[in-house]
Amino acid sequence: MIDYLPGLLVLRLAALATFGVFAAGALNVVAAEAAEAISGPKASSFTLANGMDVVVIPDRRAPVVTHMVWYRVGSADEAPGSSGIAHFLEHLMFKGTKKIPPGEFSKIIAANGGQDNAFTSQDATAYFQRVAKKNLPLVMEIEADRMANLRLDEKSVLTERDVILEERRSRVDNDPSSILNEQMMAALYQSHPYGIPVIGWRHEIAELDRDDALGFYSQYYAPNNAILVVAGDVDADEVKALAEKTYAKVAKNGKIVTRARPKEPPHQAGVRLTLKDPRAGKASVQRLYIAPSYASAKEGEAEALDLLMKIAASGTTSRLYKRLVVEEKKAASAGGWFSGTGLDSGRLGFAVIVGAKTPIEDVERAMDAVIEEIKENGVTQKELDRAREAYIADLVYSSDSQSQLAQRYGWAFATGRDVEAVESWPDRLKKVSVEDVNQVARTYLETKQSVTGYLLPEEKKATKAADDTRNGKS
Repeated sequence: MIDYLPGLLVLRLAALATFGVFAAGALNVVAAEAAEAISGPKASSFTLANGMDVVVIPDRRAPVVTHMVWYRVGSADEAPGSSGIAHFLEHLMFKGTKKIPPGEFSKIIAANGGQDNAFTSQDATAYFQRVAKKNLPLVMEIEADRMANLRLDEKSVLTERDVILEERRSRVDNDPSSILNEQMMAALYQSHPYGIPVIGWRHEIAELDRDDALGFYSQYYAPNNAILVVAGDVDADEVKALAEKTYAKVAKNGKIVTRARPKEPPHQAGVRLTLKDPRAGKASVQRLYIAPSYASAKEGEAEALDLLMKIAASGTTSRLYKRLVVEEKKAASAGGWFSGTGLDSGRLGFAVIVGAKTPIEDVERAMDAVIEEIKENGVTQKELDRAREAYIADLVYSSDSQSQLAQRYGWAFATGRDVEAVESWPDRLKKVSVEDVNQVARTYLETKQSVTGYLLPEEKKATKAADDTRNGKS
């Protein structure tokens, strides 16, 4: 099970790594072909009488479909003190209904040759299956069933809570880089719940129970808070007919309200933190900045931020990698990203693994020099054109994947956007100018709205004590 998506997750299109492979001329050709291939509408949408949005993405290459149900609720919608309940409920949704015995949901999918999974993020929770087209009616029937008829017993809830506590132990508590990420996110957001980990804080997970899960379920799991996305060998009429027989029969929930979250206040100073851990490998330095997302940005800003981070820090051709790894040889690795899928805000991130015998402070200064150079002198037209061409080419490659198509539209609808917003992205990308990129660099690469984190390896105390004993020290 995918389970949950951490705060620094960036939904990246499949072929980002191929950017450095293409010569400029070949990339221009690919980008031009990609732009032509993705012109025109790819999907259609409609809304059922009970308020459920439906998106249909035809893909006739094989008699296969990807079916997703997205709920407009994630960890950022949890009540104070109940962190982790969104992710906990995601697990419990596989326990059974009036019709389906506990644990049988995934077995039914597998017995019919399909695959299923789910994930929780800050803004959405999604359940998905990939099946032969002939099994789409079955999948829609059983998914609609658990939308309305989840059944939980106390024993299975407590058992699953232990599973999640163990998941947190293995994925976060035993991983220094995850601990640092969690602490940096908590420091980055002073008020907004994006600072709370998706999986939840351990002491709060330990208190979650059956009533918490069913209360969250009854409050948020309803057709008028959900999006059905079907990609594959179907058309809108087929999907609508099936949806009317299944999802349309689920009653809407009058308790669903517009999401209201705390607003993040203006930041007055940058934050720094250091984590020392004997389990850490090489030392690393990371930097996060608050920035707008595609859902919250002014027109053109998110596209400019995407292109900025492509130029600045994405891949081996980026300024950060070339300067710190290739030229100055101060870092073993260097990269960065724009996380723009959030409902309320996004993030810019930089991460550098320190090279051998290089003080971490020197690496941070070198990283800062790259960032300041971009802010002061800007990017070039050549860099912008190359980044834009790479993104457009990546888009057509990723469109070969049904699951990525479904996720692309699902994320948009879950954060208040629509089909047009998804399909006009290449055209909006083409409109971004050098000055647009330079402006967002000056605006959002701002120290006072950032968090800088050091991860430092630390000698194990027990090992050091043993060495001191062997050396005659007390």
